[in-house]
Amino acid sequence: MAASNINRVVLTGNLTFDPELRSLQSGSSVCKLRIASNTRRKDASGEWVDKPNYFDVTVWGAQGENCARYLSKGRGVAIDGRLEWREWQDQQGNKRQSVEIVADSVQFLGGGEGGQGGGFGGQRSGGQGEQQGGGFSSQTDVPVNTNEFQAAPVGGGSAPTGDDDIPF
Repeated sequence: MAASNINRVVLTGNLTFDPELRSLQSGSSVCKLRIASNTRRKDASGEWVDKPNYFDVTVWGAQGENCARYLSKGRGVAIDGRLEWREWQDQQGNKRQSVEIVADSVQFLGGGEGGQGGGFGGQRSGGQGEQQGGGFSSQTDVPVNTNEFQAAPVGGGSAPTGDDDIPF
């Protein structure tokens, strides 16, 4: 049996400009995002410094429309998607190429306008439809502090039974 390749990207960062939404002749919507995500490195003096990395992200359909509607420059996002390589010729006939991230889902992080943070899961590729984000709240699906979660009892204890006992 042949080995299966994996093309998966999970990335968090901040938008470097406002989303750019376009409509294609087919009626499909496509939104372009640019994300900055820091990598920590030691500089020549041995001090840790943050080095920004920039990524182009494409978001299709209703999810792209929501990104254009609710996101703006500086807003934090978590991207789950795949890498896609493109090749074309520019107007001068030069061969050009790029690698971009095609988002399967975009999670809005941090606070937006008016302190609204949130979670709009959006669409995933493969026609799975739209996840219901349930509006916008100050919580996200990305845990910030895992110490807040309670472990299940060990031994003779019983698991929580009421909704009030669920740690999330």
